[in-house]
Amino acid sequence: RLMPELPKFDDEDLKSYGDEEEESALSPPAALMSVLATQEVLLENILECIPVGEFAVIQPLSDEFCLVLGYLLTWKLTLTFFKAASSQLRVLYSQYLRRTKSLNKLLYHLFRLMPENPVFSGPISEVPNKDTKTFFTEELHLDVK
Repeated sequence: RLMPELPKFDDEDLKSYGDEEEESALSPPAALMSVLATQEVLLENILECIPVGEFAVIQPLSDEFCLVLGYLLTWKLTLTFFKAASSQLRVLYSQYLRRTKSLNKLLYHLFRLMPENPVFSGPISEVPNKDTKTFFTEELHLDVK
């Protein structure tokens, strides 16, 4: 609930970033970026032996699973923050992510974490000849109960 409120504070200082000749960048919340940088290093250590195109098998509830989940949830917070920001702020934030190569690292990690066959293991279909459900064909409900 807090992330959509944070860009308002950067809106007040937005005018000071347009005066420089070089391309400006503005960091999303420093605490969030610090956690993300730490998680990027940990995830790179976990996935270093897996080339892009291959996929890593992460066992549920293992230490690696918790690290990957934390990393993905941190990105979810970051994207929520971006969504709430004005277009001018998004440009500055995206420049920061470009300089730190965080978005590139996210894509590399996603392509190594994405399963080859993302079969959805939800409730079994009652129609016997229905196509196999995948994570791309079904809506996921991620509500915490």
